[in-house]
Amino acid sequence: MNRPELLIPAGSLENLKIAVGYGADAVYVGGEAFGLRAKAKNFSLEEMKEGVAYAHAHGVKVYVTANIIAHNRDIEGVRVYLEELKDVGPDALIVADPGILMAAKEVLPGMELHLSTQANNTNHAALSFWHSQGVKRVVVARELSFAEIREIREKVPPTLDIEAFVHGAMCISYSGRCLLSNYMTGKDANQGACTHPCRWRYHLVEETRPGEYMPIEENERGTYIYNSKDLCLLEHIDDLMKAGVRSFKVEGRMKTGLYVATVTRAYRNAIDDYLKDPALYKRNIPKYMDEIVKCSHRPFTTGFFYERPDGSEQIYDNNNYIRDFTYVARVLSYNPATGRALVEQRNKFVVGDRVEVMKKDGRNLEVVVEAIWDEEGNPLEAAPHPKQRLYLPVPEAVEPNELLRAY
Repeated sequence: MNRPELLIPAGSLENLKIAVGYGADAVYVGGEAFGLRAKAKNFSLEEMKEGVAYAHAHGVKVYVTANIIAHNRDIEGVRVYLEELKDVGPDALIVADPGILMAAKEVLPGMELHLSTQANNTNHAALSFWHSQGVKRVVVARELSFAEIREIREKVPPTLDIEAFVHGAMCISYSGRCLLSNYMTGKDANQGACTHPCRWRYHLVEETRPGEYMPIEENERGTYIYNSKDLCLLEHIDDLMKAGVRSFKVEGRMKTGLYVATVTRAYRNAIDDYLKDPALYKRNIPKYMDEIVKCSHRPFTTGFFYERPDGSEQIYDNNNYIRDFTYVARVLSYNPATGRALVEQRNKFVVGDRVEVMKKDGRNLEVVVEAIWDEEGNPLEAAPHPKQRLYLPVPEAVEPNELLRAY
């Protein structure tokens, strides 16, 4: 049975290390230009070099995004950027624009090329064309069903890999090509500057009655007519495998470390259990689902994979995330002589709180915060300052980049 790749988003160097620690096979990152998440922290070239070195030292691949829809003004800068990537050494470049693809083939002739979902990859003839242009992997459009993906797999060359999104936020647009942000704010989603107007609250206004906001449904708060549920295929690993999907891609380069850790670990456990024994995977689905909901999320959907979505796949009355757990700290080191962990705080916690350490082996270690000390050894009652380094007693060994969450 072929082992699929678990591909995790890393919007920062810290999230890259978290993804690696919790079981990613590969991560995808963006530089400071030419990717579709301009508002993510993203990587400087030096951070990208460090991230690639770290990932490679742990047997994990790194793919760099350069998947904007380019304008004339972008082309010269793209070539300069590609030259700079020579010293970084990523494993692949993710592109959408044919002009950038041509530049990458010239500037980085040995680089593996992956075609972004932004290129609207919906049929086997198109995938075969891109393969003939030197593309090694295609991210299929989110508008495809499992049946369509299976047919594509049967009809494209076996040397072409298929990647599909399996988890995360869904755009209300065709393959992520959206004009709402550009039209409403002047910020182009296809250049990486999306302001997410699909999540905004909307009312209906009749043109002869300006200022009279009529709800589209009978709800005084308005309606969120473009607001999709989040994709989740954690319960459908078997169908992903049968469809011939080589890489399981998670959305979320703007997400927190807790999101990255939670989703990575849940899918890692599910995939590994499936490869051991599909029956084991089936039995453990409730456990995976119990874990996946512990990070920020909207209600889940399977998108287009089984049938064309109807109105039930939208969230019409709010733009709230479900947040039952809070990311409170990241482990930096552990001293077995003292039984204390050095952590970096993310959100406030106090003496007496109950928290969980998300162990990389899949367990959740419950910890009652019996004491807190600062780096000088002074006792504290609370940890209110972001990124403050603190010592906590823990009942067993913990590892760097394991996360603590409160509930």
